[in-house]
Amino acid sequence: MRRTWSGFSNFAISFSIISILAGCFTTFGQAWNNGGPVAISWGWPLISLFILIIGFCLAELVSAYPTAGGIYWWAAKMGRPVHGWFTGWLNLIGLVAVTASVDYGCATFLNLTLSALFDGWEGTLRQAFVLFVIILALHGLINIFGHRIIDVLQNVSVWWHVAGAAAVVAILLLVPDRHQSFQFVFTERFNNSGFGDGDTGGLTFWFYVLPLGFLLTQYTITGFDACAHVSEETRGASQAAAKGLWRSIFYSAVGGWILLLAFLFAATDVDAVNAAGGFSGAIFESALTPFFFKTVIIISTIGQFFCGMSCVTSMSRMTYAFSRDRAVPGWRLWSKVDRNGTPANAIIGATLAGLVLTLPALYESPSGIPVAFYAVVSVAVIGLYLSFVIPIALRLRLGDRFEPGPWTLGRKYKLLGWIAVVEIAVIAVYFVLPIVPAGVPGNPEFSWSAVNYAPLAVGGVLLGVGIWWYASARKWFTGPRRTVDVPGPTAPAADAARVDGPA
Repeated sequence: MRRTWSGFSNFAISFSIISILAGCFTTFGQAWNNGGPVAISWGWPLISLFILIIGFCLAELVSAYPTAGGIYWWAAKMGRPVHGWFTGWLNLIGLVAVTASVDYGCATFLNLTLSALFDGWEGTLRQAFVLFVIILALHGLINIFGHRIIDVLQNVSVWWHVAGAAAVVAILLLVPDRHQSFQFVFTERFNNSGFGDGDTGGLTFWFYVLPLGFLLTQYTITGFDACAHVSEETRGASQAAAKGLWRSIFYSAVGGWILLLAFLFAATDVDAVNAAGGFSGAIFESALTPFFFKTVIIISTIGQFFCGMSCVTSMSRMTYAFSRDRAVPGWRLWSKVDRNGTPANAIIGATLAGLVLTLPALYESPSGIPVAFYAVVSVAVIGLYLSFVIPIALRLRLGDRFEPGPWTLGRKYKLLGWIAVVEIAVIAVYFVLPIVPAGVPGNPEFSWSAVNYAPLAVGGVLLGVGIWWYASARKWFTGPRRTVDVPGPTAPAADAARVDGPA
């Protein structure tokens, strides 16, 4: 692949995928219903700190091994082919899910925008799904035919997110007639989950409901491994990709917290937000004039569109890289690049996989909460973070035998690595749990449309690839394959990354 991306473009893709104009808007309701303001005002900075630590650990690895498909490449390099195999599949399903969830969230907000602008647009669930398919197709086409400008669009996306988030904060501070108190924003607790009968002080709230609300932060600040996936296309990747990774987390965490606090201070009509299932749009509609309501929704929708575009870029690079090493069925098709150096077939195949994963969103949950959407979100979080934990754990196991790149944690890798491993293990348990009581098997109101199918999706893929590994793949999958010989036995790790095109 061609090294045409600047360090800023590398940072831009992760910053765009994190997208505070996407996650903060689309998954706000999960935190509002599961903890309320405290899950946001205190939960966001707390979980952001843990994610930043994970980012530091990954930044050290991308500095040492800057190659497309980075996460599974690292696992295979530091461990054995089996580590790369499972890491790659977890990362791939996570990237497919995050792309699907972002584009579906974008479709939801576009649906709301069209409802506000045109009287004849009803904004139904089916209309949202049709918009989702259109947006997914557009992102695929942009990535295939826009190869000359895709890195420029990533840069534009950064400034849209910065200016857009600043505009939304300004609107929410200046337009509403009144605001919530600091006491409400930093101490108020809600339990609209259906678990624990609305109690906000018992063990169920603190150890089950509130942690479910942290999905807002954990989902929004994800996809930052994109810096690794496009590192083969980045100049000076051993430094630029490492810095781009952790900086995308840090700046998103700060900007996202300011944005979410603005949401909470503007949420003066609590009943309206509760009636809408915690949907952030209810805040804007109840607190703002029609003009500014539409303005905020349009800013977010465009930001989400940029985010989805970046997600497809990252997802396709991972699909291409994993297929290049013959791990994906039909790998000959997905590992081809066109004359422009674009993995067009991988883009098409991965976007179709995202469409299939989101099909349950066609069925509305009886609770009124978009359980199918949150399930896709959970698949994204679990898949991506479990793929992160394997190379981090392997790095811990290597200890002083690990050969770092120019950007390194030094002796701090032990403390930060173990914090990262424990945090990922905890969220992997919480985010496969039922989101609403109707999703609990045996509940009198049980409904399949209310089931969090994240454990079925992730578990099904792991079971399938596990069987495939022991039945066949372990005999022929040897991990990353070198396709270009790098001269010189003393070439540093940063330059020894495997490439398929001019470096």
